[in-house]
Amino acid sequence: MIHHLTGTFTELTPTHVVVECGGVGYMVHISLYTSSALAGQVEGKVLIHAVYREDAQLLFGFSGAKERSLFVMLTSVSGVGAQTARMILSGLGPSELVEVISKGDVGSLKAVKGIGAKTAQRILVDLQDKMGKDPAFETTMQGQGAAAGPQEFAGGDNTRRSDALGALCNLGFDRKRVETVLDQLAAEGVDTVEEFVRAALKRL
Repeated sequence: MIHHLTGTFTELTPTHVVVECGGVGYMVHISLYTSSALAGQVEGKVLIHAVYREDAQLLFGFSGAKERSLFVMLTSVSGVGAQTARMILSGLGPSELVEVISKGDVGSLKAVKGIGAKTAQRILVDLQDKMGKDPAFETTMQGQGAAAGPQEFAGGDNTRRSDALGALCNLGFDRKRVETVLDQLAAEGVDTVEEFVRAALKRL
């Protein structure tokens, strides 16, 4: 079982990071939150949760223990897979998700793409009592990059829009629908990858 990877970040996008360790590059799927936390870093440590399936072996990465603990908790809920858990953490972020679950905020969970009323209720029923009991929630989010600013990529608006488009398509959204939403957001003055993706997740 892989606990973490420490190495050089040879590629970083809103949805994945490639960590090179000892000459081997590991493709690690990440949330928008972790992508923002890692922005600007050329090397570092990424906590890992591995998902093994018959057709794939996937690595999911996190900038801190709190997000990883939430990811594991979410995937323990019936009907919530790894990609859905990543989507939730991309749309809400660890601290906001803890607050949403603690308060029983069904509406905020339902606002996440792919989360219906039954799944949202199931998440609350299964996880509400667990909030605060995990050791990761008792410490500050070391290494989570909470103070990190929005991701910006060189090359101007078109490049940032293209990065956001790729990230959202990788999350499973229809390309034409994504392009329409991104055009709307660009007209409204959105100009960073993080803002594009986070705002689009609320409209798709």
